Amino acid sequence: MQLIKVLLLAITTVQAHLNGKSEEKDWSATRQTKNANTKQGIENPTVADIRCYSSKNAANVMTVPAGANIHYISTQQVNHPGPTQYYLAKVPAGADVKTWDGSGAVWFRFSTTKPSVNAQKQMSWPGQNEYKTPNTTIPVTVPDGDYLLRVEHIALHMAMQANKAQFYLSLVSQVHLLLCQEPTKALIQEYW
Repeated sequence: MQLIKVLLLAITTVQAHLNGKSEEKDWSATRQTKNANTKQGIENPTVADIRCYSSKNAANVMTVPAGANIHYISTQQVNHPGPTQYYLAKVPAGADVKTWDGSGAVWFRFSTTKPSVNAQKQMSWPGQNEYKTPNTTIPVTVPDGDYLLRVEHIALHMAMQANKAQFYLSLVSQVHLLLCQEPTKALIQEYW
């Protein structure tokens, strides 16, 4: 399996690594979000920002094999309890991965973290209080093509109140996936 390390978000810089090679510069293939220099999350999952957080387009595209292990590293900790989720959206024919906004019911979730509970019945989440999101694998069943790869962390510390779950790291990397096989259909339209 190939290993891709995508350094992203939060407070200052982002840089992608593919098999140990760095991107040319920060935010090269990962779109810089408008909240990159703040700790601002999103509380309304119906706004367009949930998709790409009004990010700037990136100049490059990373070539990644389906089946690659991925994670994101931030200069700011993911310190609230809650799941981390990864999504892909295939760029439509005739659209450019560098400029497509990811709109529509085109995203499918391929990974969600689950909590663990210790003997004292304390719950913890993978990636909590870490700078690195949990590792996941892009399914080998994803067909060739250009995709937007999105990660989000849902902070649940205020979720006991209506509309107070907070969505973080809602950002996108531009990738070209290799290894064509039949896709597994798993469209998730929870937020759109």
